[in-house]
Amino acid sequence: MKIGTSLSRCVRDIFDGKIGIEDILVVISRTDFDPENDSQWTGIWRGYAGDGSGSVWSYPEWFGYKENENEFRQICINLKKTGRLHQPRQYGAFPRRMEKYWYDVVLTPEDLEVSPAAKKAWDNYKLIAGLVQDA
Repeated sequence: MKIGTSLSRCVRDIFDGKIGIEDILVVISRTDFDPENDSQWTGIWRGYAGDGSGSVWSYPEWFGYKENENEFRQICINLKKTGRLHQPRQYGAFPRRMEKYWYDVVLTPEDLEVSPAAKKAWDNYKLIAGLVQDA
C-alpha cells in the first residue's frame, strides 16, 4: 500500500500508470476542493494544467495533459468516493509540500495489535476496498 502527499503528482502518476489506484491507501492533499463541483474543479484544473492564458500555479504538474482533463477529474472523484482522498485544509491544517510524495506502508500484525487506531483505519480501508471491488 502507498500513502501519497501530493494530489497533483499522485494523480499524474495514476494517470501515467506508474501507480495503480488499488495500491493506494490514501492521498493526503494540500488542496481543499470537491472534484465533483464544476467550479471548484475548474479552479484546480486551471492551476495545475493551465487554461491557455499562461495562468498556472508554481507547480503545474498537469501541464501538457490538456486533452486528458476528464480522466484526471475521474481519478480525483474515484479517490474521493473510495475514501482515499484526505484534505487536511478542510479541518484547519496546512500541510507543507514534501519533496518525496509516495510512501510505502506495511502493516504487520504486531502494528495492528498495539495500535487500535491503525487497526481501525486498516479495517475501514478493507471494508471500503471490498465495496469498491464489488461495484
